[in-house]
Amino acid sequence: MGFLGRRSERQSRLCWVAVAALAFALTGCSGGLGSLVTKAPGTAYDLSPAQSFLRSVGRGRGQLVVAEPTALGPLEGDRILVRPATGQLAQIGDAQWEERLPRLVQARLVQSFENAKRLGVGRPADKITSDYSLLTDLRVFEVSAVDGTAQVEIAAKIVNERSGRIVAARVLRAAVPASAMQGPEAVAAINEAFAQVATELVLWVSRIV
Repeated sequence: MGFLGRRSERQSRLCWVAVAALAFALTGCSGGLGSLVTKAPGTAYDLSPAQSFLRSVGRGRGQLVVAEPTALGPLEGDRILVRPATGQLAQIGDAQWEERLPRLVQARLVQSFENAKRLGVGRPADKITSDYSLLTDLRVFEVSAVDGTAQVEIAAKIVNERSGRIVAARVLRAAVPASAMQGPEAVAAINEAFAQVATELVLWVSRIV
C-alpha cells in the first residue's frame, strides 16, 4: 500500500474516532444534544363545569349519583384528540387533559349539578343514598379539521336505583367553531362544546329526577 493509501486509511480512522467521541459527548453530557431533543412534558388542560342555567326548571326531588363515564380507545386516556380527516384521529401535540378524560368529565358534571342547585348529587365513592344513577358514555370529544369545529357527544341514561330500570335515555351533542386545530384555542372550543352539553344534561336530568 502506498503513502497516499496509508494516509487515507489513517484519516478515515481519525474521522470515525472523532464521530464516536462526539456522539458520546452529546449523549453523555447533560447539556448535549440528547437533552435538547428530549420531548418536554405537554401542557395540561382542564374542563370547566356548566355555570349558567337560563331556562327555569323546577328543583329535582331525588338524589343523584354520577358514575364515571365509559369510553372506548383514545377517549379512555388523557389525550386531547384532533380529527385531521374523515376516518382519522390524532393527538394534539404537547397537550393533554390534566386527568383521564372520563374521570375529569365525571368531576365536572358533578360540579355542573352543584352549580345548578337543583338536586342532591354525588359520586359512587361518596356513599350517599341515591334514588337515581346517571350513566354516561363518551362518544365524541375532539376538534375536527374536517369542518373546523369542536365536537362533544355524550350518551346518557338515568337509572332508577330501586328497580334498576332505565327511566330515560338521550344522546346530547354540541359543535362550536374552532379557530385552531391545536393549542389553547382548540382546547377552548372543546371546553365550550362540553359546557353546552353539560348544561343541557343538567336541565334534562332535573326534569326527570
